[in-house]
Amino acid sequence: MEVDIEQSWKALVGTEFEKPYFHDLARQVREEYRQHPCYPKGSNIFAAFSHCPLKEVKVIILGQDPYHGPGQANGLCFSVNEGVPHPPSLTNIFREAVRDVGIAYPESGDLSRWARQGVLLLNAVLTVRANQAGSHQRLGWEIFTDAVIKTLSEEKEGLIFLLWGGFAKKKSSLIDGKKHRILTSGHPSPLSANRGLWFGNSHFSKTNELLQQQGKPPIHW
Repeated sequence: MEVDIEQSWKALVGTEFEKPYFHDLARQVREEYRQHPCYPKGSNIFAAFSHCPLKEVKVIILGQDPYHGPGQANGLCFSVNEGVPHPPSLTNIFREAVRDVGIAYPESGDLSRWARQGVLLLNAVLTVRANQAGSHQRLGWEIFTDAVIKTLSEEKEGLIFLLWGGFAKKKSSLIDGKKHRILTSGHPSPLSANRGLWFGNSHFSKTNELLQQQGKPPIHW
C-alpha cells in the first residue's frame, strides 16, 4: 500500500505512518488487495485528504467503511463517481439536503464538490473487500483515523462534526466539544431513515448557519 497523502496532512499525522501498527496495517492491506478484489482502487485510498487540504477543513462527515460494490467507492465517504447509481444512503442524504436547503436533487453522486469547499469526507476504515461490508475493520484503520480526528480536534478550532448513526456518534469522545460543534442524528441508511431517525435533522442548513456565525462561507450542498 502506497501512502500517498496530501502534504499538509503528512505534516499533521505523518508520524502515524512510522508506528508499528501502521506497518502491520499496510502489510495486511497489500495482502488483501493481492488476494481479493478490494475497494477503492489503491490510488484513491487517501482521496479524502487529497480533495480537502488541511487548511481548508471546516466540516467533517464521518462514515464507517467504503461501499463494497463494484465501481462505487471513490475514497470519499458516502460518495460515488460520476454516472454511478446513487446507493440508498446517498439518496437519503440528497433527499434531506433537498428538503432542508432547497437544492435540486443532484444528478451526480460525486461529493468531491463538497470536499473542495472544506468538507472532509472521512471513513473510519479506508478499504474493504468486495461484497463484504466491514471486512477490513480491526486491521488498524480505526487507530489511524481516530488519530486524525483527535489531532484535528486538538490543532484546529471551530470545526463542525456531523456524526450520523451510532458508529459515528461514538467518535464524539475524541472531539473537544468546547472548541468545536458536534451535530448528531440517525444514519441515512434506509433502516434508520425509515424509522424517523434521519429526515428532518436539518444538518445542512445548521452547518451553514454555524459557518456564517464564524464568518466563513457556507457550503454549496
